[in-house]
Amino acid sequence: MNILLINHYAGSPEMGMEFRPFYLAREWEKSGHNVLIVAASYYPLRSTQPQVSNKQGYCKIENVNYLIIKTPKYSGNRIGRIVNMFCFVYKLMIRSKELAKQFNPDIVIASSTYPSDIYPAKRISKLSKAKLVFEVHDVWPMSPMLLGGLSKWHPFIMLMQHGENYACKKADCLISMLPCTKEHFVQHGLEEHKWFHVPNGIDLETYDIIENLPDSHLKKINQIKKEYKHLALYAGTHGIANSLDTIIESSQFINNKEIAIVLLGKGPEKENLIQKSKVLDLKNIFFLDPVPKSAVPELLAVADILLIAWNRSQLYKYGISPNKIFDYMMAAKPVVHAVEAANDLIKNAQCGISIEPENPEKFAEAIAFLCALPTVEKEQMGMNGKNYVINNHTYKHLANKFLEYISILL
Repeated sequence: MNILLINHYAGSPEMGMEFRPFYLAREWEKSGHNVLIVAASYYPLRSTQPQVSNKQGYCKIENVNYLIIKTPKYSGNRIGRIVNMFCFVYKLMIRSKELAKQFNPDIVIASSTYPSDIYPAKRISKLSKAKLVFEVHDVWPMSPMLLGGLSKWHPFIMLMQHGENYACKKADCLISMLPCTKEHFVQHGLEEHKWFHVPNGIDLETYDIIENLPDSHLKKINQIKKEYKHLALYAGTHGIANSLDTIIESSQFINNKEIAIVLLGKGPEKENLIQKSKVLDLKNIFFLDPVPKSAVPELLAVADILLIAWNRSQLYKYGISPNKIFDYMMAAKPVVHAVEAANDLIKNAQCGISIEPENPEKFAEAIAFLCALPTVEKEQMGMNGKNYVINNHTYKHLANKFLEYISILL
């Protein structure tokens, strides 16, 4: 079976996020299928951008086939990102006939977070007589409306809403990473029997190939651990969807001066967060640059507890499925999880403490509580999380489930 997976932001372990397209493609290739990922040439959250030596844009990245569409550079969430998105969709539409003829897919998957790639995906599927799958990461355009404060009458939101409605009506099936979206998409035109749930997950092989931390990071972490007894760590994107203000402000309520809070990663909100910590004169907050994915397990291993916080948002009534939760759980460390959502993996796995979002004081209490636990209790809590992920969220398991749902279409 030929599977064309369109994901604007697709990366790889070498390039950086996002990883799901790569791991699904690799598992499908192992099962004897032929997979081509279509991705944009530029995404600021990647560690490195894909390098293409030929004009056609085809390349192999870690033995997975990619078609890289040239798109302009940008930063932040303003007009540059919108230009980048529409450039990708427009150029892919132009190449749709070529892809239908040369690759001749049996399945076309539109999977770019935003729904506009459904248009070229539909054209390719029609030309090649392939089945069309709409894969949902987030509920757009509700995500930018609730997280970015945009009106439903904003031209960009109206375009995205049209894309979502079109996808619900034209797709042969919808694969949702979030567990509670069925009702929403049925209201937008999807037939109920076409909805399926395949969450995010982890690739076990990546945890067998562990890279040492860069010397700069190792030196800084060793300095922090000399000064503080406990290290609480957040690792991930510094963006508006991640309530890092809660984590930073919680420092003011930590009475135990032996606890350091480290935030590692990059994103559009990082500079604002650094400035906020300076204004609040917080001495136990430290910011580090991101590390390669292969070094993430080593990084998480040096922490005592791990942190993740969400904003309070109507959006999360559909559920959450962030990659960082699985990395955290595989690290076998207790997690402080500030969330109000339809699902809670930390609570289900009994591997940490879940508290209400946007409450820095409660967040600080949870940090102090976990740090004070006896080592044996922390270790048991951590192993609960690791075992839960291995039993339910490996990409081998998820890729097979994905294909089971697709097979219904054929």
